[in-house]
Amino acid sequence: MSAKKELKLFDESEVGLHNSAKDLWVIIDGVVYDLSRFADLHPGGLFPLLEVAGKDATDAFYGLHRQDVLERYDRYQIGFIAGYQPQIELRDMGAVSKVPYAEPNAWQGFKSPYYTESHFKFRAAVRRILDGLISEARQYEDREERASDELVQKLGSYGLLAANVGPGPWLEAFELPGGIQPSEYDYFHELLLHGEFARLATPGFTSGLLAGMMISIPTVLNFGPPALKAKVVPEVLSGKKRMALAITEPYAGSDVASMRTVAVKTPDGKHYVVNGTKKWITSGHFADYFSTAVRTEGGLSMLLIERTEGVETKLIKTSYSSSAGTAYVTFENVKVPVENLLGQENKGLFVILSNFNHERWSMLTSATMTARVAVEECFKWAHQRKVFGKRLIDQPVIRFKLARMISSVESVHHWLENLTYQMNHMNYKEQATKLAGPIALCKYKVTRMLHEVSDDACQIFGGRAITKTGMGRQIETLQRTYKFTAILGGSEEVMADLGVRQAMKNFPMGARL
Repeated sequence: MSAKKELKLFDESEVGLHNSAKDLWVIIDGVVYDLSRFADLHPGGLFPLLEVAGKDATDAFYGLHRQDVLERYDRYQIGFIAGYQPQIELRDMGAVSKVPYAEPNAWQGFKSPYYTESHFKFRAAVRRILDGLISEARQYEDREERASDELVQKLGSYGLLAANVGPGPWLEAFELPGGIQPSEYDYFHELLLHGEFARLATPGFTSGLLAGMMISIPTVLNFGPPALKAKVVPEVLSGKKRMALAITEPYAGSDVASMRTVAVKTPDGKHYVVNGTKKWITSGHFADYFSTAVRTEGGLSMLLIERTEGVETKLIKTSYSSSAGTAYVTFENVKVPVENLLGQENKGLFVILSNFNHERWSMLTSATMTARVAVEECFKWAHQRKVFGKRLIDQPVIRFKLARMISSVESVHHWLENLTYQMNHMNYKEQATKLAGPIALCKYKVTRMLHEVSDDACQIFGGRAITKTGMGRQIETLQRTYKFTAILGGSEEVMADLGVRQAMKNFPMGARL
């Protein structure tokens, strides 16, 4: 609402006099709008407005439009109905949703052994920041454009790029939202952070902004020579440079050992010459650095390759928005200093595998919040959409679909919280030994959950669920993109098999029925 506009009080009978195409007022939850100048501009045409001209249009409006439409057209407000008490709650920026199951249960009045005041403060601060960016994020998503340098650096200044990488000394260079000290930041803070980015419901934009960086910068943090680390890490975590992980090839996805990109040392031993191709590289189209898996003389190695002569990227159109920067990357006689070797030569597989647990876990944190967004959307829609003279929520079949969605989301989220607790209380070696299998199985289960939630949500929203704008836009985005979680970071079939094979290692050989 415009703060400086002088609004008047009216009674309903006075509004009823303004009921023609040239003089058209409506009431929405006690607020009077003069749509006379807007009628010819209405995207749905004049007829739907004439049906409610001079009347209370609250139900009609919320049957067709999202709440943010009111915010865009608040300039048409002229007053209020005298004595009317608003029935609809307008959500404040940064507020916690009151819709059942729209938030983790620690934010819905339940007790939790996992979260402290620090987590609540951090999440609230991050939500206020990201709520202020929703409109901008959706513009990049819809226009299929990369996030601007200004936006990336803004998030970098908040420490939100570094915080996506997890707890570690790299956080000491930043002041985290909510006054959280880097020393107290743990995996539950990170879980909440990924969830807040997922709430933007802009998966292409978010992947291009965060995913490529989050899965690539650990290779430098953990395996880069000191000089390389000192140069690259501040650039990337501040948002001044962008980075991608270049492993997958046209010939090899989950089968990492079959990669064909080669790196051959020059006769003087000062450089590697890299030739090969990579495919489906998230944020690769605009990356400045590529953490790249190559085949050296004695095995696999990892090199940090700068965008330089011989490096070419081509955008790949996927179900995501192209703001993800998914790319086909070619390396043609690219000279890379030997100082850019990450880890040891011919032992790159260890570097590649070292971050898989964290990558997969982070995908679970985003996926569960994405599913919660769908639950919230469906719960709201079922209460405001009327068919056959009843609200959708009054139909048993709709309540059953909601029950199935909620129970699926809650089940995997509690499993995820348990895994996060284990991560907080295990060192890296213990995590690698004990959590690879459970995280893989949880990823498999989460992707199945997303499939079911997306399906039920589509049926609840009907035709709106396959429309990119309007009431069903969140559901359409989920339906179009949820399979990324089932494929990236290890396909769900590979995850299921990995989980069982890891369990087999600890199977007691003497066990019998």
